[in-house]
Amino acid sequence: MEAEKPVKDLIVEVGASQVTLALMENHRLIEYSRESSQGHSYSVGDVFLGRVKKLLPSLNAAFVDIGDSKEAFVHYLDLGLYFPAFDNFVKKSNSNTDLESLYSHTQIGPALEKEGRIESVLEVGQMIICQIVKEPISTKGSRLTAEISLAGRNIVLLPFAQKVSVSQKISSREEKKRLETLVRSILPRNYGAIIRTAAEGKNASVLVAEAKSLIEKWEGSWKRIATDKSTGLLFTEYSKTTTVLRDLLNDSFSNVWVDDEKIYDETRQYISLISPEQEKIVKLYDGKESIFDHFEVTRQIKSSFGKVVPMKQGAYLVIETTEALNVIDVNSGIRSKTNDHEENAYEVNRIAAEEIARQLRLRDMGGIVIVDFIDMDDAEHRNELYKYMQELMSSDRAKHNVLPLTKFGLMQITRQRIRPVTQIETAEQCPLCHGTGKIASTVVVDEQIERRLAYYVQEKGLTALTLKVSPILGAYLTRGFNSFVRKWKRKYRCSLKIEEATGFSILQNEFYNEKMEVLE
Repeated sequence: MEAEKPVKDLIVEVGASQVTLALMENHRLIEYSRESSQGHSYSVGDVFLGRVKKLLPSLNAAFVDIGDSKEAFVHYLDLGLYFPAFDNFVKKSNSNTDLESLYSHTQIGPALEKEGRIESVLEVGQMIICQIVKEPISTKGSRLTAEISLAGRNIVLLPFAQKVSVSQKISSREEKKRLETLVRSILPRNYGAIIRTAAEGKNASVLVAEAKSLIEKWEGSWKRIATDKSTGLLFTEYSKTTTVLRDLLNDSFSNVWVDDEKIYDETRQYISLISPEQEKIVKLYDGKESIFDHFEVTRQIKSSFGKVVPMKQGAYLVIETTEALNVIDVNSGIRSKTNDHEENAYEVNRIAAEEIARQLRLRDMGGIVIVDFIDMDDAEHRNELYKYMQELMSSDRAKHNVLPLTKFGLMQITRQRIRPVTQIETAEQCPLCHGTGKIASTVVVDEQIERRLAYYVQEKGLTALTLKVSPILGAYLTRGFNSFVRKWKRKYRCSLKIEEATGFSILQNEFYNEKMEVLE
């Protein structure tokens, strides 16, 4: 019996300065990302006109200025086979040039030598078209390629290329031939393409519309190249919302909820282009509460992004991120299903593996990840856990490699790092100590409250007051026949009512007047 496909929901929250996306799988948060809507962030897929700032012959690479404060980096091998065609197009482009004719008549080839040198191709001050393949991380600038590609849902367009290749995942030879013939027939001169797995079974009109859209985007940058020879963005990929849909959209997608009309229209338009039959899954959310609160995204973020991540039955993970690597420690906590230590360790490790696979996607953790699982003596258990981790990671889009457990119970995972780790501060400042870590002595709390009471009665002339306190402080102030509250009422000849607030921290207290207005 075939396993049911997971139900995916994409929740899009549009704020004043950023768009936040949450991908839910069976109502559980598995991916989270934010895109700034103010200014420009340097993102994978963005295409720039850059200027060569410095050649590094020892590394066979160059630093390129793309307008970022950190200089970007391009290696000779990332220039692409047909870099001379792009270079020729940039150099000959000007406001008096017929750009369509220049592009179609530009000679593709010969290909760059594999063992060539960067200084024979680039020089300081040279303008080049380049694309980000790895975002700036820490002190490092963006990693670039000069082999430009424009990714769509069904087709990846390749300017200045001659090949049309088809995804190996399409098994039918007849379908491969149909798609290759169709795409070749719709591509103008000097364009190549990669036909993606999603194109299988798609009719001609969908592929034609997508190819046309990608070509228009590329050709729309020509004017900027011809008239303004300064560094800057030529074009960006689609918004983060449509990029997620481009890579993930399939039959298991049930809803795309958006709380902004403009993004809603843009998303519907994009889906109608790449998969017309699924246009109806895009829905506009107009509820009173926040869209993230409504779909319980906020609660899941708070519980998933801390240093300590709780799991089932008392087990938990401790996650530490450093510059060089990420370390995850698995702890069983109070969980003890049986008296068999080996069986308990195996069960906790399986639960932890599920959460770790989710956390890697959720935080977009890249580079080296070291997982310290609970020690298991049984070699079969270690091998089964390794296979289970591989299975859990199989749905991860980022390139990754999982190594077997060592005899110390450590598992090493390498995962493609193309952007910084997503970090969200989940801890809140204590309202009592204001982050100092120190509070007033509990012995003198009654004196502090009495001084404020005396001020309100004697200086402000208030005779009816309400004191809101935590249940613990309330019990302390009202305990016994001759309690603090009874003494204060007699001493200051006032009406004092005690109200307990479960949301208050232990020593938190507030005075209110008759109108229940809080007193400073």
